[in-house]
Amino acid sequence: MVNEKDVPGNLHWRINVTDGTTNVLVPESGIVDKVWLELKGVLGGLRLEVWRFLLKAWDLGVAEPKKVIHALKVGLALSIVSLFYYMRSLYESVGGNAMWAVMTVVVVFESTVGATLYKSINRAAGTFLAGSLGLGVHWIAYKSGEKFEPIIIGISVFFFASAATFSRFIPSVKSRFDYGALIFILTFSLVSVSGYRVGELSELAYDRLSTIGIGTSFCIPISMLFYPTWAGDELHRLIYRNLEKLADSLDGHVLEYFKDNEAVTEDNFPTKEIKGYKCVLDSKATEDNWAKLARWEPAHGSFNFKHPWKQYLKIGASMPSNLYVTYYYGQTPAGIGQLKKHLSNACKTTNKYSSGIWRELAKTIKTMTKSSDMGSLVREMNNAVQELQNSLKSVPIGLIAPTPEDTDDGKGESFITPVVEVLPVTTLVSLLIENAARINGIVDAVNELAGQVDMKPAPQENSKQYKPSSDTPH
Repeated sequence: MVNEKDVPGNLHWRINVTDGTTNVLVPESGIVDKVWLELKGVLGGLRLEVWRFLLKAWDLGVAEPKKVIHALKVGLALSIVSLFYYMRSLYESVGGNAMWAVMTVVVVFESTVGATLYKSINRAAGTFLAGSLGLGVHWIAYKSGEKFEPIIIGISVFFFASAATFSRFIPSVKSRFDYGALIFILTFSLVSVSGYRVGELSELAYDRLSTIGIGTSFCIPISMLFYPTWAGDELHRLIYRNLEKLADSLDGHVLEYFKDNEAVTEDNFPTKEIKGYKCVLDSKATEDNWAKLARWEPAHGSFNFKHPWKQYLKIGASMPSNLYVTYYYGQTPAGIGQLKKHLSNACKTTNKYSSGIWRELAKTIKTMTKSSDMGSLVREMNNAVQELQNSLKSVPIGLIAPTPEDTDDGKGESFITPVVEVLPVTTLVSLLIENAARINGIVDAVNELAGQVDMKPAPQENSKQYKPSSDTPH
């Protein structure tokens, strides 16, 4: 049924229905009206999608301003290189091959200085080596006559392409010149099978090397001088943030497990930081990537002549990879409450010093200063681990196998607590002990890093003896 006010115009038809009501007959819209309505709907949806995209782009720019800066730097490099097309003197010096300079900027300009240097050097080296070999093979094939020319070129392409491809599987080559090997294969194949004469090919190779040099000569300075993002700094931040996440995760797990009178589930964790260990587990590939790029970067910041990327990888490898994955959720089984209470203080004390050391290590790497409290923290942690082991050995048998008087059914029937119910407690205790053993190793790795970068002692006024309180730190 359509209301009268919804009908356009002043004239309309009405019909009487048998039930006494009156309906308005609305004329059907024409084809033009239908097309306009469809077009209006499409334009409205497109406008809405564009607005959503702009909002997401704004949020991304606010959350990660480095990506906005990188986009502006790429635009600046392309604008400068594009001048070769509009300045007659520059255009005549490089000819129509100036397009290779633009392509070089697009391909090699990355978000970090290390990645830009890595791609620039690999591209230049791969192009030069492949061009030289391709030119030599092309000259030999040309001098051999038309009969042997395709045979020599075919064999050379097969040999060099196969060798370069296989080299990409060698770890030392893959980590340093993987991109260069790819450029070598592409350039050598193009040069070898081209139909140019040797003289024309030499000129083409010279022009292409010149334009690639022009592109990289703008990418590298802009990447290093305008708000540079160093891969070594990203690796540095990733390591100490992982240490902080491990400390928060360790505190959260122990606190929640020994919380009284409340079931622990996946949904009632107090903070997201408790699950931070998952980020640490997923960051190993990122650490390797940052370390791969950091080796290409020159001296900067706190690093004298070479970034100690190998030592950072050693610290990352020393971090626990499986200490927090085994965690018990749910209500404490019957008969285990007393066992948890017996081990609670020792576990909390061990956790207190362990998480304190994680945070102190993170602070050491973050500020690049030696901690004066590390030695005392390690001693206290080792003492707490010894106390935890003694508590585990001194568990009264009555906590595992209740006496008939302790049974809830009142029938005086003794029973043995199932192993599956005791397992979560003993697993947590063993993980705390293993965590302490890992900490001793990572402390040595951080001390070795301190020696490599010549860390200075922390200011005395900022160094305070770590004293655990009665509650586990958050």
